[in-house]
Amino acid sequence: MKTETIQKYDRGVPRYTSYPTAHLFQAGLSEATYREWLAAVPEEMPLSLYAHIPYCDSLCWFCGCHTKITQKYKPIREYLAVLQKEISMTADVMGMGRPVSHLHFGGGSPTILIPEDVRALFGTLREAFRFTADAELAVEIDPRDMSREAINAWAESGINRASLGVQDIQPKVQQAINRIQSIEQTAQVASWLHEAGVHGINMDLMYGLPYQTVESVLETVRQVMEMAPERIALFGYAHIPALKPHQRLIPEEVLPDFNERFEQQEAAAELLGSYGFVRIGLDHFAKQDDPMAIAFANGTLRRNFQGYTTDKAEAMIGFGASSIGCLPAGFIQNQVPITTYKSTINKGNFAVLKSIPFQGQDKLRAAIIEQLMCYHQVDLAPLCKQYGCSTDLFLYEFDQLQDLANDGIVTLDGSLISVTDDARSLVRTVCAVFDEYHGQRDRAYSKAV
Repeated sequence: MKTETIQKYDRGVPRYTSYPTAHLFQAGLSEATYREWLAAVPEEMPLSLYAHIPYCDSLCWFCGCHTKITQKYKPIREYLAVLQKEISMTADVMGMGRPVSHLHFGGGSPTILIPEDVRALFGTLREAFRFTADAELAVEIDPRDMSREAINAWAESGINRASLGVQDIQPKVQQAINRIQSIEQTAQVASWLHEAGVHGINMDLMYGLPYQTVESVLETVRQVMEMAPERIALFGYAHIPALKPHQRLIPEEVLPDFNERFEQQEAAAELLGSYGFVRIGLDHFAKQDDPMAIAFANGTLRRNFQGYTTDKAEAMIGFGASSIGCLPAGFIQNQVPITTYKSTINKGNFAVLKSIPFQGQDKLRAAIIEQLMCYHQVDLAPLCKQYGCSTDLFLYEFDQLQDLANDGIVTLDGSLISVTDDARSLVRTVCAVFDEYHGQRDRAYSKAV
């Protein structure tokens, strides 16, 4: 497919880690209603937990996360005490010992925690919840601040999957994004993880960063392959300085243009394929025997706020400042400012900031978008049957899809919609066709490619 055609549809669109998307969440959910939502989760329903640690010791200029820079540990320890209180409050409402099949620590940098606090946090979690025998417990790791002792603390606490932030190995690129990280540091942490029994290792890479070239991206992939990762996440850098002012520290003139970004993405994907990795969804790759590749093959792959996942839990509870949860009744987001979050929890109240209850066709459209994001195709007929409606509900969407079909972005076969292989980078643009809310509010989205 011509890059001109792809560029024509390279529009600002949501990342679709949820539907409705997070920018639609609104203030107004009472704490009483949130408690009702928690208590209404069926007792037998396995839970997914997310814990947000919003601290880093330095700021990466590409970062799009909610985080605070600190060189002192006191505010981290104070935050951790509040996080543990929120965990206990939640278990008190839902009932102690609810089953948990997935746990993810994100940030910020979760590995900024010292070993004794890692163990204390897990102690609180295990008092409040019951982890299933096959539960996946994952943590995001910044290799620059890890020690063998810290690795052992996480491993002894039950972590069985780790995502190592790499981005790019070239010094010039690292300097431009304010993240100096030697390949030796990363390799050492990967080795310590293997020695500690943590073999589910992911590596997070990026394309579209300042000064990157196709060859530099490929060299990063080659070097990372020496560390025997199970999965690779290849994210496109989202330059949105209007939302993340610190990104203004990156000169726009040294960012790759559209054609260069596209070439970097496709070249890296081809190289990963030569190493035997299965291309999954928009930006993930996994070894053929990895649980994610197996889930992709058998049709159980999911997508949520952590991206592509094998997590099958229908309810996710978010802990910590800015964290987002998903309950059968709707989505919830905690207060973003750390001070506000802490003061609210310390008063014995949940720190709910915004929410959106599911209504109308939300769950049907969410299922359609998730199928497209995971598999780049969706058959509307069985989904409409499952939700008790006719495919005629989407006549307007089919009219919009016809334009995409005429340009070779999708193929249409009855109720089956497939994104063509050459246009897979535009899958979010196809998803936006089924997004009832897209375009209703001003929002600066990242481009599709």
